[in-house]
Amino acid sequence: MDKVNSPDDVKKLNLEELNELAAEIRMFLIEKVSKTGGHLASNLGVVELTLALHRVFNSPTDKIVWDVGHQSYVHKIITGRKDKFDTLRKLGGLSGFPKVNESEHDSFNTGHSSTSISAALGIAKARDLKKENNSVIAVIGDGALTGGMAFEALNNAGRFPNNFIVVLNDNEMSISKNVGGLSKYLSKIRTEPFYFKVKEDIDLMLNKIPAIGKSAAKALGRVKGSIKYAIMPGIIFEELGFKYLGPVDGHNITELEKLLTVAKGIKGPVLLHVSTQKGKGYTYAEENPHVFHGIAPFEIETGEVISHGGPGYSEIFGRELSKIAQNDESVVAISAAMPHGTGLELFSKKFPERFFDVGIAEQHAVTFAAGLARSGMKPVVALYSSFLQRAYDQVLHDVAIQNLHVVFAIDRAGIVGEDGETHQGIYDISFLSHIPNITILAPCDYNDFTQMLKYALEEHNGPIAIRYPRGRGPEKLIDTPNVKYGQSVLVREGNNITIAAIGNKLETALNVADMLEKLDISCDVIYSRFIKPIDTNLLLNSAIKTRRVITIEDNAIAGGFGSKVLETMNQKGINIKTKMFGYPDQFIPHGSKNELQSIYRLEEQSIVNDVLKIVNKSRV
Repeated sequence: MDKVNSPDDVKKLNLEELNELAAEIRMFLIEKVSKTGGHLASNLGVVELTLALHRVFNSPTDKIVWDVGHQSYVHKIITGRKDKFDTLRKLGGLSGFPKVNESEHDSFNTGHSSTSISAALGIAKARDLKKENNSVIAVIGDGALTGGMAFEALNNAGRFPNNFIVVLNDNEMSISKNVGGLSKYLSKIRTEPFYFKVKEDIDLMLNKIPAIGKSAAKALGRVKGSIKYAIMPGIIFEELGFKYLGPVDGHNITELEKLLTVAKGIKGPVLLHVSTQKGKGYTYAEENPHVFHGIAPFEIETGEVISHGGPGYSEIFGRELSKIAQNDESVVAISAAMPHGTGLELFSKKFPERFFDVGIAEQHAVTFAAGLARSGMKPVVALYSSFLQRAYDQVLHDVAIQNLHVVFAIDRAGIVGEDGETHQGIYDISFLSHIPNITILAPCDYNDFTQMLKYALEEHNGPIAIRYPRGRGPEKLIDTPNVKYGQSVLVREGNNITIAAIGNKLETALNVADMLEKLDISCDVIYSRFIKPIDTNLLLNSAIKTRRVITIEDNAIAGGFGSKVLETMNQKGINIKTKMFGYPDQFIPHGSKNELQSIYRLEEQSIVNDVLKIVNKSRV
């Protein structure tokens, strides 16, 4: 690795050195990610593929677009960033995903699945319009190929007249094990590669026949096609207009270079099917690729995550949902390729016939749930906040308009920290709260979370969302009454200022109130259990009494909870000094939660300082 500081350095190595480099890169990744956390298994699987790509193509002139980007660490290592890996996913350090402002070798910012073919096709079309001749390559996993957007792009790209390459990195995984018809189709291709040998033999035979006229040549071409379909019917990529190459061993650099060179010389769209092993080279990641997909710091010798103790909200969700489903056979659960990440593995094992992993297809997941709800089932759709963004239309059009009883379990709501802009879950309140018929809650602790889940499934009727943060929370922060529609909780009474907080920000609000009490400023603290609808009576009575209101949320200020509070007071004709604490109108970078809260003045002392300004100014 000491010899490699750019893609040009990789081109100078012989095969023995390349294999040695691959082994060193794997050890480097294991060592670094064990300390910083990050996406390990996906990167271990693409080492040889990345080396081959950079030997055949000339980055940054040739453009490589990495789907999702969680497999781009090897690319970063050989494009001059290996010395910065100690800063991976840290504030101001290397991003865990491709970033165009980080390196000229990063062609497009990615962080969500299934976008690479669309983006790369746009880059290729721009290349042609500018009369340039560089190569454009999209690298997409078979898991990402389950996303509908990928097929929209394939459908469009199949008519593309000029060179355009899609590398299908097939490791039989997305985050969890792949599911569905496409996965079975790719498995069939992997296990029956004899078709492609026969196809090559037919091509060779036809090429040896002397020229006998255009009509005869066309007839021979039809014969070749007939044999192709007889041996392997439904070659979907060729039907879409791609020249299909593969499958090729994704850990054989020589074979990879050979087929990538062939693909580079073909006019028109090409799909190269590469078979890789997720987690290759590290036994624990090979055996548990879903665990090592996105992993916290861990012990290299044992593969054990360095635990900070206790279950997180995801585990509590899976456990409680399973309990409810035990007594209610109408409860079903839906995951979009993330049963492990959302805590649904327990449910999937206990109730396999009522668990549906639809692949990376959030739009389908929501409308599928709508169909289930229309037929009398109680579907629970578990998605990360930042992934629910992709299904906005389906929430509005297919669920809310029909007022269907679909429960949205919104995991990773609020700041997630180290994954950065593409994964921060700070927009769900803003894009859900203006949709009619929907109800939104956020728990302050595990006890309240279980109450909300029971309420959502056993009492509520209509679309309802429960948003909760990444990681752990308190078992029981406060005593809460049974959930009643639209009711919030007055946790503490005072006279000088009203603090209204949602979800995990109630703990912040209580600490702020304690600090202010020491300064002779007493607070009404409202736990806004329901974000929508807001408990109007409780809020307005408190606001009229104290004449000052602050709101605290782990969402964007624009369109968030504080905005709903202001809207409520405005509709009632109440003009009171109000300040909103949340995230500003900008994308929030990667960094620890504590660092980001400090930067954006959401930690307790900053809030206290701002409250003092409000109180002192109004007292003058």
